[in-house]
Amino acid sequence: MIAAGRPAAEDSGRDRPLTDSHRADSRTTGGRTADAPTGRPSLPLRLKYAASYRAYAAGWKVLRLLPAPAAYGLLRLGADLVWRRRPKGVRRLERNLARVRPDATPEELRRLSRAGMRSYFRYWCEAFRLPDLGPDHIRGAVVTHGEDAFWEAMRSGNGVVAPLPHMGNWDFAGAWAAANGAPVTTVAERVRPERLYDRFVAYRAALGIQVLAATGGPDPMGVLAERLREGGLVCLVADRDLSARGVEVEFFGERTRMPAGPAALALRTGATLLPVTLWYDGPTMHVRFHPAVAKPPGSRQAIRDLTQQVADAFAAGIAEHPQDWHMLQRLWIADLEPARRADLDRRR
Repeated sequence: MIAAGRPAAEDSGRDRPLTDSHRADSRTTGGRTADAPTGRPSLPLRLKYAASYRAYAAGWKVLRLLPAPAAYGLLRLGADLVWRRRPKGVRRLERNLARVRPDATPEELRRLSRAGMRSYFRYWCEAFRLPDLGPDHIRGAVVTHGEDAFWEAMRSGNGVVAPLPHMGNWDFAGAWAAANGAPVTTVAERVRPERLYDRFVAYRAALGIQVLAATGGPDPMGVLAERLREGGLVCLVADRDLSARGVEVEFFGERTRMPAGPAALALRTGATLLPVTLWYDGPTMHVRFHPAVAKPPGSRQAIRDLTQQVADAFAAGIAEHPQDWHMLQRLWIADLEPARRADLDRRR
């Protein structure tokens, strides 16, 4: 639950792991479109894009050919190697986890970040191998909690907006929904090179996930609203939007910003706003459907109130399973550079 390239409501870097090139603050957030890149990339960028595509293509090929134990073992080894090097993403993950577990010792946070990196790399292994899994396998690998509320909302005919944080594997969750008769619609930024974006779109389409481009096409919010009015399912990863258009919320006792898109869509269409959190337990992935968020009359304050309720649901799920929260970037406003923080404060 999902994206191609990346879901437009977030920018964890999962489609561009452990780099600083995945900033999405000026792109799309919860359905808000931004300007598409223009002009021909420079030669260094073209070389970088080509190398990126080759790396992904190799991952798709090699990890799908290996037996499952070997593939997952290889990615687990890779996770440990990266964790020991302590790059920026790992250090940021530990600082974020310190907010979730404020009483944890440095040693406990290190162990937690190691588990987090293993979970993050597991996501990638699953992402590369998902196209080879049939619907029965996908259904059998997922355990749900609160599923009745989800299907009740789907049967209402008003559509469901399912926001979720960077947890577990939202591709797998989207494939599970599609395998059970609820195909997913989402939004994604256009990653470079274009052929890599196209490959991600085709990959998600094969899983029953329709991806709308954040730029260079129809207004995503309009299309998402149409899907919801048809009784469809819209999923948006929605635990980070540090742009001026994000909605300020309190998260683990501190200020951050999250996308307005999920709440705005629910208010605009009458769809059920149903937060979701994910986690791993051995070979299975768990999907929790939190209680539907109550919708007050539509207004900017209503959007803020709804987004805060979504943030509270996210916090509850993350607190229970912090090792499966893959937040490797700055999240809280207090962690931003002073000039950026001051700019956001002026725009409040």
